[in-house]
Amino acid sequence: MTWLRQLRWKLFVSHVVVIAIGIVILLPTAQFFARNPMIGTSDSTLLAAAPPDTPAPSQQDTFQSVIEQSLLIAGFAVFTAAVVVSLFVSRRIVEPLQELTLVSGRLAQGYYRERTTLQSDDELAQLSHSINQLAEALEKTEQRRLGLITDVSHELRTPLTVIAGYMEGLIDGVIQPEPQIFALVHHEAVRLKWMTEELALLSRAEAGQLRVEPRLIVLAIVIERVAAHFQSQIASQGLSIELQLASDLPPVLADPDRVEQILINLMTNAVQYTPSGGKVVVFARALDPFVEVGVTDTGNGIGGEHLPHIFERFYRVDKSRARQSGGAGIGLTIARHLVYAHGGEIWAESAGPGHGSTFRFTLPVYGQSGI
Repeated sequence: MTWLRQLRWKLFVSHVVVIAIGIVILLPTAQFFARNPMIGTSDSTLLAAAPPDTPAPSQQDTFQSVIEQSLLIAGFAVFTAAVVVSLFVSRRIVEPLQELTLVSGRLAQGYYRERTTLQSDDELAQLSHSINQLAEALEKTEQRRLGLITDVSHELRTPLTVIAGYMEGLIDGVIQPEPQIFALVHHEAVRLKWMTEELALLSRAEAGQLRVEPRLIVLAIVIERVAAHFQSQIASQGLSIELQLASDLPPVLADPDRVEQILINLMTNAVQYTPSGGKVVVFARALDPFVEVGVTDTGNGIGGEHLPHIFERFYRVDKSRARQSGGAGIGLTIARHLVYAHGGEIWAESAGPGHGSTFRFTLPVYGQSGI
């Protein structure tokens, strides 16, 4: 009977047990005193010492005495049973709650390796399982956060070292002030600015402070503008790009700057993980009451075990390659928050490593969905 494993039924059964004990004690006690009305009555001593002609107690007095004695004994038995059952049940409830409180307090203090060890099969066990799942998620997030700190430190140190080295060379006269030197320093400074802006944007996204100013936009124009932005990079890497935009695309309600940012993050991801000779396709189609936009590549692909986590902050499928390319694992997280801020959805698809990947997101059609 699985229903007995539920905590509410355990409490109900414990009350029923106490009531049943009271009834079981009350009935035989009443029968006993009914058959022996003079036992334990307050008048028995007086009757023994009274003259022979003293009248016997009335039936009403006898009945009242039987009821009082029976209720007194049954009440004491019920009280004893209630104390025993309550101590047993409260122990089965309070001790697990104390453990859950202790573990949750340790988690709040940052000890993410703490776990509960309850072995019951009721609602408390379900709560224990949920707390353990939360602890595992917090531990993984903390590990990724620590990894991010290490990677960001590495990424910031590299351009800073380049800038500092060239500036010292220019000051000491070891390096001649040539245009390519200034261009290199400028490139590293822009890289630093981009990294700090991405981290600041992620912080605002996690805090729910992203500003979105939706208005009517023609999505095809935004997609073509982003594709043109990547044209030189795609050509230099030996890739090709194709736009597949449906002719009946309706206008959408969105912030054009934020939509550009979503597409840039998805395109950056596609170009970064697609080897020379590959292809990137950007498509869009009506999917009432939304418009679906997607970026498909013929790159490395994503394993099935990574797909559920691909939009989590700091998560990277290939850590070594991401470090070489300067990725910190926050671009897709930012894209997800921007899509959610528009009232859309975003997801990833891949047939596995070596089979490319597709990232899709939706935006509300103007006049049919609001934010």
